[in-house]
Amino acid sequence: MSDPFSGVTLPQDARDRLADGRKHLFTSDLSVNEFLLVRQAGFRPVGLVLGSSVYHVGIQARKWSQNMELDKLSQAMYHARELAMTRMEAEADVLGADGVVGVRLEIEFKEYGNDLAEFVAVGTAVVAEEKPENGTWRNNKGLPFTSDLSGQDFWTLIQSGYLPQGLVMGTCVYHIAHQGMLASLSNIGANAEIPQFTEALYDARELAMGRMQAEAEALNAEGIVGVQLLSLPHRWGGHTTEFFAIGTAVRPLREDHVIATPSLVLPLTDGGR
Repeated sequence: MSDPFSGVTLPQDARDRLADGRKHLFTSDLSVNEFLLVRQAGFRPVGLVLGSSVYHVGIQARKWSQNMELDKLSQAMYHARELAMTRMEAEADVLGADGVVGVRLEIEFKEYGNDLAEFVAVGTAVVAEEKPENGTWRNNKGLPFTSDLSGQDFWTLIQSGYLPQGLVMGTCVYHIAHQGMLASLSNIGANAEIPQFTEALYDARELAMGRMQAEAEALNAEGIVGVQLLSLPHRWGGHTTEFFAIGTAVRPLREDHVIATPSLVLPLTDGGR
């Protein structure tokens, strides 16, 4: 298998930090409970890994009265996130990690450019204490697995016989048509569905969901857990929105799945009184 990170160049400061961490200590943004549960699941944190991409998001013409995907913007938002994710995975690879847990994807539009946004991926790289039956914890692309599940959910997933394959996502930047004046006036004081708005939001979400599922299929995943379907307006105005679907693709580690029985836990506090 070819090196999946052959085209990725990490800053020297990042390589120095990662090399130093391998010799002395690990860093992690996991909470104490998450850290202990990840250890109990058989994984040892080896370092905080991140990827960044400052991206110029282009301009695309849109029609005032027409529902339409802005494919140029969709591609920009998707590619920028992929760059950040790939660089985070490359840092994990330098640490010899089997996966990255607790991944966060963040976007921040910069004040020094209205069309400039920084895309950041952050997570904790982990190494497994034991190898699975197939010999590797990495996914079918040779990449460390990634997951945005909490430490608690990650522990439950491993204990039940499943393994994350990758953080999968789909995006769609969509322009929602404006209503004409006559149509707007006819709705005043009346309960009425606005079909063009319904169709636009429905179509945009389906496009994002379908693209997320296609990523999971490429990983030979059995399914996707922890799916979030977000509407992100960013700076495009009220009639242009990014619909973003994200979740963790999983595959079974074994045929039998032992599901722990939930137990009732009562707090020993008086509710803060």
